[in-house]
Amino acid sequence: MGLNKISHVYFLGIGGIGMSALARYFHAMGKQVAGYDKTPTKLTTELIAEGMEIHFEDAVTTIPAAFKSIEKRDSILIVYTPAVPTDHSEYTFFLSNGFSIQKRSEVLGIIAAVSYTVGIAGTHGKTTTSSLTAHILKTAQMDPSAFLGGITQNYNTNLLLSEKLKHPSAAEKPLLVVEADEYDRSFLTLFPEIGVITSVDADHLDIYGDEKHVLASYSLYAKQVKNTLIVKNTIESKIHVDIKKVTYSVIDASATYFAQNVHISKGAYHYDIVTPHATFLNVTLGLPGLHNVENSIAAVAVAVELGVAEKYIREGLASFKGVRRRFDYHIKTDGLVFIDDYAHHPAELKAAISSVKELYPHKKITGVFQPHLYSRTRDFADDFAQSLDLLDECILLDIYPARELPIAGVDSNLLLSKMKSIKKSTCTKKELIKEIANRDIEVLITMGAGDIDTLLTALKDELMKRVNTTVH
Repeated sequence: MGLNKISHVYFLGIGGIGMSALARYFHAMGKQVAGYDKTPTKLTTELIAEGMEIHFEDAVTTIPAAFKSIEKRDSILIVYTPAVPTDHSEYTFFLSNGFSIQKRSEVLGIIAAVSYTVGIAGTHGKTTTSSLTAHILKTAQMDPSAFLGGITQNYNTNLLLSEKLKHPSAAEKPLLVVEADEYDRSFLTLFPEIGVITSVDADHLDIYGDEKHVLASYSLYAKQVKNTLIVKNTIESKIHVDIKKVTYSVIDASATYFAQNVHISKGAYHYDIVTPHATFLNVTLGLPGLHNVENSIAAVAVAVELGVAEKYIREGLASFKGVRRRFDYHIKTDGLVFIDDYAHHPAELKAAISSVKELYPHKKITGVFQPHLYSRTRDFADDFAQSLDLLDECILLDIYPARELPIAGVDSNLLLSKMKSIKKSTCTKKELIKEIANRDIEVLITMGAGDIDTLLTALKDELMKRVNTTVH
């Protein structure tokens, strides 16, 4: 459908990270934007402050009149996320009254189709990689737009909007960086000029069924890439395309792009980046974690393929502040460290915990993990246990259900029973602050994709009592 004739856009699930970026896009385009979400969050508060109407009750009567006018429905677009149930009263109202209803991914595909698109996919790493890629391109004054799966610390938003996307021209396509989401096969609406695949680990098995079908979808995505596919070297053999394919690695010299001489100094990573054309000596990354060094190589590969000069790449890497809830420091002192991370898959937990241990090898690492989804907890219980065993102490919160109903026998005690660590326990969200108050904490990392972030302020306040006591 053509988006030009649309004057009003209504979002079912407006508070989601991907949905909110689209909402911000349409709002910036001068459209009237409103929406529903299940619960208020920091993000919905920001959207309301930006001028969007949002309510939190599933009732047709709460939809603003201008967005449910049957007479004007040809100028109204309804955007929904698959997380919204089909019996949702607002959804059924729009459906039964003939409104144009599209998934978020379909609308994003329409926007990407008129852009020169860089699509960044992968089970892990895509948010940081896409955000860093957009930051490097912005540093190079290439005026990119970007739809991101997290809030960038540099720009405090999940949407970057170029002047060219605001005022499109047939003469030149605007440059667009898109985080290509594999959930519900959403990324198959994208046909990017440059595609990136960071990982193809099994996930969302409630959608895909098994690892074979996960890989099949990534292979389909790769075949939709028009010009160049950039893929992590360890999965390159699994992806077959007829276009230019380049590989990247954190340390493997057989890859097209790789890092060498990686070392840590004053809490930052320094390394050389080998490209097909030159070696960038002693670059500095403004992010912790060896996994982020790997993500940076992918972002650099995109930048080099687009012709970005080395000086802008250096500047972009050093000045990148990261993404909210991706290895996000809340306290960083000599005696106490508090980090929060979005990790919710065993491989992500392993990367986050390993990075903490690498940065603080002589300190006790205490981790709090809130499992996300009953199905994911069931499907990867053994792998979760192995990753969590890397911690010195582990506290497990109850499973965050999101869109799912409970599964018999699947709870946090299942993970606890599989862990070999001695210092492990479960705790409710309500009791966590008290639990932490009674523990000797040196380095604390909270992890999860649910609502564990609602506890961050209280946790920081509790821990800061110790810092202030130490100072005085």
